[in-house]
Amino acid sequence: MAMPPKISLVLADVDGTLVTEQKILTERARAAVHSLHEAGIRFAITSGRPPKGMEMLFDPLKLETPIAGFNGGLFVKRDLSIIEQKTLSPDVASQAIDLIRQHGLDAWVYSGNDWLITKKDAPHVAREAWTVKFEAKVVSDFADALKQAAKIVGVSDDHDKVRRCEADAQAAFGQHATAARSQPYYLDITNKEANKGAVVDYLTSHLNVPAGEIATIGDQPNDVLMFKRSGFSIAMGNASDEVKIQADATTDSYNDEGFAKAMERFVLGSSD
Repeated sequence: MAMPPKISLVLADVDGTLVTEQKILTERARAAVHSLHEAGIRFAITSGRPPKGMEMLFDPLKLETPIAGFNGGLFVKRDLSIIEQKTLSPDVASQAIDLIRQHGLDAWVYSGNDWLITKKDAPHVAREAWTVKFEAKVVSDFADALKQAAKIVGVSDDHDKVRRCEADAQAAFGQHATAARSQPYYLDITNKEANKGAVVDYLTSHLNVPAGEIATIGDQPNDVLMFKRSGFSIAMGNASDEVKIQADATTDSYNDEGFAKAMERFVLGSSD
């Protein structure tokens, strides 16, 4: 697919895309975003992370657009004040916890600005805390939080288990929730209207930017929904073939300045 004649907004995934494997925003990536601003092209981010877990990016990238956390489950301003949120129904949230545990995955719950876990030493907890720059709260059970859950996560280093749980969750909650892997080891379950495709719709409506003038870039299956809604889509070099085949273009890996190169080549019209 050829590039659309005009790109007015770039919407980027964060982990696996905008930042490196070590969760670093490189100088070249930062410079590319500043070049977008200078060219009159807006820049927005979306992630399965809570908005608070993206706060370290707001100033370096001079973000002025709404920030879409929880894959579109929570939109906030730069000061983290809530613009809009979409939560799971308590029944679906409870069923999601049961399904995750039946598949042998650990469960996390995000409610408001809280990240809740039941086991402090569970897989990926320490790494996630380092990534998002705040600590989880350990609770004995999730009962109270399931009344207002923005996102439920199934976690396992057995990627096949996560994939099977994703398929079963999609079958079980297809009409009521979105279930998609944000990493091979994370399954995110959110409100049906909280997905990255809906983020494109939200930005189109609230920023008055036609979807055809939006470029999207990501690396995971949950990014494909935003690929399908935008005018031009870019898959990272570290994405799986199932993701790459659904994008209009492919760039290099997140560890080889793939984001910056994509902006330079496909959006800004320059190359390295």
